[in-house]
Amino acid sequence: MTEPVEPAGERRSRKRVRSYGTGRVALLDAAVRVVARGGLRKLTYRAVAEEAGVTHGLVVHHFGSRDALIEEAVTHAIRTSLSSSALDAATGDVADFAAGLAEMVDSGPDLQAFQYELLLEARRRPQLLPHLRTLYEEYFDATRRDLEGIMSRPVGKGLARLVFAALEGLVLHQLVFGEREVTEEALTQLRHLLTTLREHPDDAD
Repeated sequence: MTEPVEPAGERRSRKRVRSYGTGRVALLDAAVRVVARGGLRKLTYRAVAEEAGVTHGLVVHHFGSRDALIEEAVTHAIRTSLSSSALDAATGDVADFAAGLAEMVDSGPDLQAFQYELLLEARRRPQLLPHLRTLYEEYFDATRRDLEGIMSRPVGKGLARLVFAALEGLVLHQLVFGEREVTEEALTQLRHLLTTLREHPDDAD
């Protein structure tokens, strides 16, 4: 016995219905997914509304302008990623440094892809750069605080930026190529290097 065939219009409507929620955070999460899949140029009220399963008017009501939507989505993405990145653990134990990084990529690939899309878009739209730079400073500072806890001494911006660049590169490679086990192996090697720098501080100068 075959099942009754639904009219095409009903099937399309049902396909668009989402269950992510209608609050501001749910809309920002939808914006992140839209940008992760299609880039910033695909970020429109209509695309966010369809992704979140809400009306176009609700998105307009919450954000007022596309620029406001972009700015809040950037802030939301960076802060969400920072809170789940395992940076700023401040335990002072090198074994804890960047713990959970590979899991973060696996559990939130859209969030990571969104940030890389924004970094590239900032080259084409310089007005995004100041806000993005301010938020990225949170990453740099969190990395520096972790390193200072491990080294038990002040750490310069150069070393903090170098280590963060290594972490961000690992995130990007895992996002594109997978190979979580390679990320974990690289983190083990990075922790060995940090241990060496802690025991031989002159090598960091």
